[in-house]
Amino acid sequence: MAASGPLPVTQDLSTLHAKLQGLLRFLREALSISSAHTVDFYTESVWEQVVDLPPETVLAVLRSAAEAEAQPSEARLQVEAESGSDITDFPKIFCETSQKLVSVEAFALAAKYYSVQNLGICTPFEQLLVALRGNQKQRTDGNVKPDEFMNLKKSHEVQAMSELISSVADYCGIKQIIDLGSGKGYLSSFLSLKYGLKVYGIDSSNTNTHGAEERNRKLKKHWKVYRRRSKLDVNGLALQMTKERKVQDEIKFKADTEGVCNSSTANQEKMSTSDFLEDFSGSVISNIRKQMENLHVYSHREENLCFENTFSLRDLLPINAIEPTSSSHIPKRKMSEANKERRKMTSKSNESNIYSPLTSFITAESELHDIIKDLEDCLMVGLHTCGDLAPNTLRIFTSKSEIKGVCSVGCCYHLLSEEFENPHKECTQEKWGFPMCHYLKEERWCCGRNARMSACLALERVAVGQGLPTESLFYRAVLQDIIKDCYGITKCDRHVGKIYSKSSSFLDYVRKSLKKLGLDESKLPERIIMDYYEKYKPRMNELEAFNMLKVVLAPCIETLILLDRLCYLKEQDDIAWSALVKLFDPVKSPRCYAIIALKKQQ
Repeated sequence: MAASGPLPVTQDLSTLHAKLQGLLRFLREALSISSAHTVDFYTESVWEQVVDLPPETVLAVLRSAAEAEAQPSEARLQVEAESGSDITDFPKIFCETSQKLVSVEAFALAAKYYSVQNLGICTPFEQLLVALRGNQKQRTDGNVKPDEFMNLKKSHEVQAMSELISSVADYCGIKQIIDLGSGKGYLSSFLSLKYGLKVYGIDSSNTNTHGAEERNRKLKKHWKVYRRRSKLDVNGLALQMTKERKVQDEIKFKADTEGVCNSSTANQEKMSTSDFLEDFSGSVISNIRKQMENLHVYSHREENLCFENTFSLRDLLPINAIEPTSSSHIPKRKMSEANKERRKMTSKSNESNIYSPLTSFITAESELHDIIKDLEDCLMVGLHTCGDLAPNTLRIFTSKSEIKGVCSVGCCYHLLSEEFENPHKECTQEKWGFPMCHYLKEERWCCGRNARMSACLALERVAVGQGLPTESLFYRAVLQDIIKDCYGITKCDRHVGKIYSKSSSFLDYVRKSLKKLGLDESKLPERIIMDYYEKYKPRMNELEAFNMLKVVLAPCIETLILLDRLCYLKEQDDIAWSALVKLFDPVKSPRCYAIIALKKQQ
């Protein structure tokens, strides 16, 4: 276990409940905006039912707020957050009688106030790393260049999360990692290769498991090339330094020749070769060593992956990802007894430092011993675990004694199951994705699928000043009105899909959409279709303004879901520490929040 200090202090359960209470008070009024579906925007007259303001006013205020976001108004929000003020301190946002939005300025301010960052419920990433590592080195660039086999977004996510996981593993003295929803194995491979951890990557898709093995082949090639390149860099540097030093010594020798000749024979004998070599070796080797450090040839976390070891990197990969190598290709050379012993120890240790992709569908009731035969004390992690897999990850963590810690980044909120979404519908499901904590269960709180779908807008972090791709949404909303009026269909289970990108005009879009929905498009002449377009074209700004309101509100829905999961962990008796951490740069990776928890030591 690393020499480390106490973990950062986090807010207790009662404080989180108080923040939840204020957030729910705001969302009880604002949820009507998130719950409305843009497909039904014109058929259900959504704007008239929800907003009591001209769309031009809403657009102007929200665009102005977006431009001023970096201005001193941010300070006001921080002051209000620190003073403990809540929604009751804001001006009236919704009309008490009609429940319509009447103050877009107050609405935007309240939504900003109840965002994750402003509520002060996040533990700073760097602060957590310092606490976990203690007096160890802080974050470095490291040797691995993951952007050579990942895109920039995935590279950023994998590097940040693997750094945190390895620090937590060291803190807990753990070597085994279980990666749920491992997908193509980016995170699992990186944890295994760079940090020497034994990783089991579990994914429900057999295709993803095979893809993970293929990814390992690419990683192996990358490591081979990088190792060879690093050796050449170091050897070339040493040769260059030796030549430079030789020239300097020749100049120095010529300059000292006269003094040496005047010296006695005894003095000449005292100028031994060892003195000269000591000066040479000390300075040159010192310089080479410094240059090697600058090149990051050795990392404090990669001692077991030293480039001198021919086999360590290969042994980290699955057996079927390694091409057989003839022993005749391995150069024969003398090794010291210490070096031989080191290689024996490394070979043995590397038997456990592998990444093993497994295929299994994970639920809250999954028995890990049936999936992983050599299960031991471990950490459970998940990068962008979809829908119910994120809350189930937390449930498995709390129920299995072998799992000492968890680090989970969720996504796809719209795929969460909700306990109170259909209260009158009979269902045998016992474990739900939302809510998890007792507080929200007692409130019987329900967001609804449309609201959870809008929370994904928070994941995309769409700039309010730019808005959403309004024309495609406009096309779909007008199409819905055509289907209702001309075909008598109010609800349709089939989806249009991505026809907008394949259409040359609104007329073309309608024709293709009706055909995909199985409706007779020949009964609609061009004139009728275009009449609908002309009817709603002047009201397109209503849809644009409404979607900007949804984007502004989206982070509050995300806050509710994350607070629910954090409160669930705080309610558990055997949890020593839990926190919400902003793990990624939201510009590079919108899904940036991680739930982290550690159990009490037995």
